[in-house]
Amino acid sequence: MRAALRVAALAVLIVLTVTLQITVFSHFSLNGVVPDLALLIVIAAALVRGAGYGALVGFAAGLVLDLAPPADHTAGRWALSFVLAGYLTGLVKRDSEGSVVGTVVMVAAGAFVGTSVFALTGLVLQDSGVTVASAFDVVPLAVLYDVMLTPLVIPLVVLLLRQLEPKERW
Repeated sequence: MRAALRVAALAVLIVLTVTLQITVFSHFSLNGVVPDLALLIVIAAALVRGAGYGALVGFAAGLVLDLAPPADHTAGRWALSFVLAGYLTGLVKRDSEGSVVGTVVMVAAGAFVGTSVFALTGLVLQDSGVTVASAFDVVPLAVLYDVMLTPLVIPLVVLLLRQLEPKERW
């Protein structure tokens, strides 16, 4: 029963986050770059529960973002990007535990990986909206946006995910 509650709460969080990202936060676009709230959820999940969980949440959040209108790219690109970002962040999470600077660095690295993989898959798949020049413009701006939102989003999501964790039995 508790596991079903955790899955349902995480699903609601992902859908709510993607909905906010593509509706409300699209009005805060800079040069076509929108704050990536879904990626911040993935990074927070990886920081709380590790690489496997970060990859799983990354796949779910990425797939929802891939399928949410007005998606104009090949489905699966965000899912792949978020899986890699979540997995890699989870692998090195111990290095940032308890440190605000470490957490910000992990968010910056995760945002860089996620956005770069998305851009690279666009180049490989010859997406008409992706060029090398646009990738060099978009990736740093996306990382900066995500780092700026870190103090607002990461602590809340980490708190929520820790509340949803199963309690240890003695």
